[in-house]
Amino acid sequence: MTLQELAQSIDLSLLKPHIKEEELRSAIKVACGYPLAGICVPPVYTGIARNLLEETKIHVITVIGFPLGYEKPAVKLKEVELALNDGTHEVDMVMNISALKSGDLKTIREEICGVVSLERSLIVKVIIECCYLSREEKLLSLRLIEECGAHFVKTSTGFAPSGATIEDVRLLKEHTRHLKVKAAGGINGLEMALEFLRAGADRIGTSSGIEILNEFRQRHGDKGI
Repeated sequence: MTLQELAQSIDLSLLKPHIKEEELRSAIKVACGYPLAGICVPPVYTGIARNLLEETKIHVITVIGFPLGYEKPAVKLKEVELALNDGTHEVDMVMNISALKSGDLKTIREEICGVVSLERSLIVKVIIECCYLSREEKLLSLRLIEECGAHFVKTSTGFAPSGATIEDVRLLKEHTRHLKVKAAGGINGLEMALEFLRAGADRIGTSSGIEILNEFRQRHGDKGI
């Protein structure tokens, strides 16, 4: 793996609730020096991120229904429409976990399929918050997400009691036919990131993305391992 390949697997997360606009702008400007897959910002800052990333290949990502997923499908759709208007390339949407556990699969299909159908070029990742789900519920979530044509299943918001686990990534990767897997929540070092990639994660969501890449460069250089 080269530094470029590692960077292309990382979504830098800038979602701390107390982040200031000036801090977000500064972090994005620093991140422009790295070939990241994307930078995930709060919905209120998507326009700013798009402008700052205009001359790069880094995707603008935002969150939908974050962090609990309780919004009605129509509200999530409106959030996505606003994000698209700002030039967002990818959305990480929190699935309605309560609806899943209540057996209300109609609502799950309505929200995910609705978002997927809004814009063909939009990359849709669905956050299922693994720590709250049984094995059977995780697999059911996979089936529903696949049915709707989303692109990724994502393990966690990073705001729940626990984040990504190697076991969950392996389970999701093993049982999906078409979905990519994004691991997020608590991934804060190079060795941990590499372990999740080896387990089958296609993307890593982390607020420590730049530190991880700097650690890789210090150890292995740009050509990598």
